[in-house]
Amino acid sequence: MELHSLPVNYLPIIFQMLVAIGFVVTTMFVTHKIGPKRVTKDKLTPFESGIEVIGNARTPMSIKYFLVAILFVLFDVEVIFMYPWAVNFRDLGRDGMIEMFIFMGTLLAGFFYIIKKGALNWD
Repeated sequence: MELHSLPVNYLPIIFQMLVAIGFVVTTMFVTHKIGPKRVTKDKLTPFESGIEVIGNARTPMSIKYFLVAILFVLFDVEVIFMYPWAVNFRDLGRDGMIEMFIFMGTLLAGFFYIIKKGALNWD
């Protein structure tokens, strides 16, 4: 039994996307039109997380912060690739297991390289 992917099979997905986009656009338009418009000096001042802005936004920061953030995102995305593999674990068989061991070995080698280079040290 072959499954054919026809354009008509994608109609529910397209319809759902159109409804979602329409809802967002309609909600934003209506709230913009009927919402209150009181412009005051306090509303126009910069405000971040409950803290008044003091000084210049261009103060130098340690590159370690950005490096750790990028490494976190990198390894987090790599772990996301393991979920589809775990769902199809039995269907992939021994070949899938070997490929995942290679993937995890490469990931672990990269992690040890980062530790050896001291990228996670906050000195």
